[in-house]
Amino acid sequence: MKIVRRIGVPPHVRGSTSGANCPDVFELSDGNFAVIGTEATAELDKELPADASRADYERIVIVSRETLVRAKADIPDA
Repeated sequence: MKIVRRIGVPPHVRGSTSGANCPDVFELSDGNFAVIGTEATAELDKELPADASRADYERIVIVSRETLVRAKADIPDA
């Protein structure tokens, strides 16, 4: 599995000038997506709706609204 391309614009275009605040979205060679975000599993796990769950190996991450909005145009419809 490899990163094929960034989805959206690079962090510096969104105003990040350091490596400390760089959420990002990538398309992978297998068609899945990977995200870089702020780890928030402990904080948000108890907030999941009753019909949502996560496996022990999964984490909840926060990706800024701007990151996803700017990625929207690059996300395939199918």
